[in-house]
Amino acid sequence: MYGNAAQQIDVQREMEQQPRRMPSNATRKNREKARHMNFGYLAFLVLAMCVAGYVLIHYIRLQADITTATEHIASQEKELNNLRVANDEELSRITSGVDMEEVKRVAIGVLGMVYPQEGQIITYSNEGQDYVRKVDEGN
Repeated sequence: MYGNAAQQIDVQREMEQQPRRMPSNATRKNREKARHMNFGYLAFLVLAMCVAGYVLIHYIRLQADITTATEHIASQEKELNNLRVANDEELSRITSGVDMEEVKRVAIGVLGMVYPQEGQIITYSNEGQDYVRKVDEGN
C-alpha cells in the first residue's frame, strides 16, 4: 500500500468471488432465440440484402449514365456554340465583302434586268404549309 508500484489485482478472482445473478426467464429465452436463427429468418435477411444490393448497384449505374449524358450534352452545346460563332463570323465576312451597289449596276447595266411593273407582282399567303410551289402559266 505504501510502495511505489501499483498493486496487482486479480480480476478473474474478483469476478469469481462476486455472486452470480441469474437472468430472468424472458432474458434467457431471448438469448436462446438470438443464438439460434431459424432458416426462414436467415433466408429473408439474405433476400433483403440481395434486393438492397441490386437496387444500390442499379442506382449507381443510373447515376453514372446521367453523368455521362450530362457531359455529352455539355460537349455538344460547346460544339454548337463554336459552330454558331464560326457561322456568324463567316456570314459577316461574306456580307461585308459584297457591294450591293455593284451588284445592282451589273444586274441593270450588263444583264439588262429591270424593276417589275405594277401587274407583274403577285402576292400569296402561306396558310400552314411548309413550302410554296409556283406553276408556270406560260407567261
